[in-house]
Amino acid sequence: MNNHIWSKWAIEEDVKSLLDASPRVIVAQNRNELFDMAVGGKDAFDITYELENGKAVKEVSVVRCKNGLAINYYEKEMRRRDPECLLIGDSQETDKQRFKNIYNEDFSSLRQKTFEWLKKQPLLIAGINVGGKSTKLTGIIIAPENTGFFVGGICDLQGIIPLTQVKEDFSPDTIIYLAPVFRHTYFKGKQVVVHYRQEGRHEIFSYNLYPGPSAKKGVYGVLLQKGEEEDWLTLHASTVQAITPYENITTFLHEGASGGGKSEMIEYPHREESGALLLGTNVVSGKSFTLNINQFCALHPVTDDMANVDPKESRKIKKLVVSDAENAWFLRVNHLKRYGTDPHLESVCIHPSKPLLFLNIQAAPNSTALLWEHIEDEPGKPCPNPRVILPRDSMPFSVDSSAEVDFRSFGIRTPPCHKENISYGIAGLCHILPPALAWLWRLVAPRGHANPSITDTEGLTSEGVGSYWPFATGRYINHANLLLKQILDTSETRYLLFPNQHMGAWEVGFMPQWIGREYFARKGVAKFRREQLKPARSNLLGYTPTRLVVEGIQIPDYFFNVQDQYEVGVDTYDQGDKILNAFFLEQLKKYCIPELDAVGRKIIDCCLNNGTVQDYESIIPMHL
Repeated sequence: MNNHIWSKWAIEEDVKSLLDASPRVIVAQNRNELFDMAVGGKDAFDITYELENGKAVKEVSVVRCKNGLAINYYEKEMRRRDPECLLIGDSQETDKQRFKNIYNEDFSSLRQKTFEWLKKQPLLIAGINVGGKSTKLTGIIIAPENTGFFVGGICDLQGIIPLTQVKEDFSPDTIIYLAPVFRHTYFKGKQVVVHYRQEGRHEIFSYNLYPGPSAKKGVYGVLLQKGEEEDWLTLHASTVQAITPYENITTFLHEGASGGGKSEMIEYPHREESGALLLGTNVVSGKSFTLNINQFCALHPVTDDMANVDPKESRKIKKLVVSDAENAWFLRVNHLKRYGTDPHLESVCIHPSKPLLFLNIQAAPNSTALLWEHIEDEPGKPCPNPRVILPRDSMPFSVDSSAEVDFRSFGIRTPPCHKENISYGIAGLCHILPPALAWLWRLVAPRGHANPSITDTEGLTSEGVGSYWPFATGRYINHANLLLKQILDTSETRYLLFPNQHMGAWEVGFMPQWIGREYFARKGVAKFRREQLKPARSNLLGYTPTRLVVEGIQIPDYFFNVQDQYEVGVDTYDQGDKILNAFFLEQLKKYCIPELDAVGRKIIDCCLNNGTVQDYESIIPMHL
């Protein structure tokens, strides 16, 4: 193969010089080639780099298994995303931290040092789609040759482009540079990803080997930047078509911060060994509540984490129209602790149609990687962020076309709340939100309780506007306005809120959204009558159903009116509501600037003045 395949590409000369100077450049053409390279022809392989002082640093262990590759990091801090790792290296508009402000030098200097280091390395390059099949954006990744797993992962997530088949004047919209050694020599062991936006090109400099912030969310940042410039959005959301036993189809789009239940929304509910569903266990009394649903909805997943919205079609039918911005899904499996918890996903991953990438899952060479064998961060403490990258075509019944969204839900991780442990965990099984209130939840985007996907945070913190702000490169007020415009344009889509982990004194996992999905799928497009809804005690929680019945089983009222739980009561609930309100008020202050849309200002003023659910409805009518 001609090692100068890039010579006529429409890329910068310094990038061509980088590739020309490398002692060897392998141009990856397909997935199998990348997976073979990932283990260096062995059954087990360590990715190691020598620092300037001569010290060798082991970064990653790669093990060949019967069903794929098991990837494990030697440092536990590298096993999940640092939410503050994104920096801006250019001078374009941004509300994010600039590289220059932190390191007191222009990023162009480190960019050149990165190029000089890459010039000395045997390199691997691959072409990718940017935004999956739903955009026409393209990219390339330039990485050290020994990082085949990383390149394979991003090619799985976005789809590989054979670079021998591109036009001579190929002009990628995005270039990702992978240079892990700088994490040690420059960034004191921290995860850092630098975005460098130029005219016609968006460069991403990934200085660590965990693909979450470095590549997957790096590409997300490119899509958000493009959308901000062109007035379209890529939502941080899973989407699933739920097909009832009566063959009605209802489509759910579920948003939320990392850990908010996006991957779980496209999963089937987890049954007990008896076949029953454990709705919850009371953390005070130890009592449990189970129910039996004989037949669940069939699930046809559309997106797992990144959903591109078609603004033209959405306005036309007044519903969100979405398609997948990825070609594979980065599924978190920390909730799988034993065989049989999710037989559907377990079967797909134990007997895949093609080898898979497993992260933070322990496996021996030539063994079968098992989703519940999580690597331990320390003895007796499993890593909370085990993952598998699952190509769309390995997931049965996945939907390749766009989908019209009936219900747009938001998930929040909630701690236990009772008289001995007062917290914001006051949300009931499901809440129906007026559109104005749904917009506010997307502005404050609570990161929530015991988040498994990111490095440790304490208390109630925000993931930022859209719940995708950690990956965005521009201005938060632009995204706030775009999200509001999207809600105003799609009046036929309805809004829900689901807690997970706890409802008051009950530990519930992700059961609220699973039960809610079964209920609302059966309800479909049928409207609520006003007498079927009542205002929640907290103004921020919209409405609760007056009655919720699934397959003839009535859910007890105290599961969606948390103040009725004996362990909680009105006083404890109201104190929890004060915590939630204080968080909203603090987060919303930064949006009160002149650039905010006038309707948005009315909504925020309503919240600042302790407005009722009826007040929110008066600003934007609610489609029942």
